[in-house]
Amino acid sequence: MTTQFGSKFPQFYITAPSRCPYLEGCYEKKVFTHLMGENADVLNNALTHGGFRRSQNIAYKPACDECSACVSVRVRVDQFIETKSFRRIIRANTDLIRSITDANATEEQFGLLRTYLDERHSDGGMSDMTALDFASMVEDTPVETAVVEYRRRTDLASDDKGDLLGVALSDRLEDGLSMVYSFFDTSQPSRSLGTYMVLDHIVRARQLGLPYVYLGYWVKGSPKMAYKARFKPVEGLRSDGWALLEE
Repeated sequence: MTTQFGSKFPQFYITAPSRCPYLEGCYEKKVFTHLMGENADVLNNALTHGGFRRSQNIAYKPACDECSACVSVRVRVDQFIETKSFRRIIRANTDLIRSITDANATEEQFGLLRTYLDERHSDGGMSDMTALDFASMVEDTPVETAVVEYRRRTDLASDDKGDLLGVALSDRLEDGLSMVYSFFDTSQPSRSLGTYMVLDHIVRARQLGLPYVYLGYWVKGSPKMAYKARFKPVEGLRSDGWALLEE
């Protein structure tokens, strides 16, 4: 069930309460709108700056009655601090090659996603995702979106693309890259592939001259979201605007 409010485009809606996936015993509501038409990119930029996230052709934001734990966060690219731990992760993945493609889903990507979900999020909201669902998640986008693949290649002279170890769906914004969703091979924990993909997006944003990498929501008290605060300096969106995150 949703409730509509607002009389001019864009129209905003609010969902009925449902179980919060981050904090036990809590319930969440979301406000959302549809991204459509020739101005979808402009609207997505504006809403992202206001703390919204994109999922397919929907932009959404938590609108919980008694909780404000979800904080939209972004990394300051030019001031990013590369710690000893981050350098170790980069060294562990020097054999990976990044390739950027259009937002087209493949069977290979879906196979990696299914393994990732079964291993890491078997009780999550995406646990029953089908190949059709995945294709919609990747391809149903009205904005500038790319699929970033990370492959291991041992023989650069070979035509073999190499093993697919990580995938990130990311949007290009006017002031940054927004990591919409990412997944990876869970059988190689020493690589810290989730962290590596964030680090690589920071590198890519710097190469593109973009000041931010948007990481979605950091939730204080949620182990699932704790990693986002590691990429310092990281800003959080508060009621008075973007500022350094206070953990």
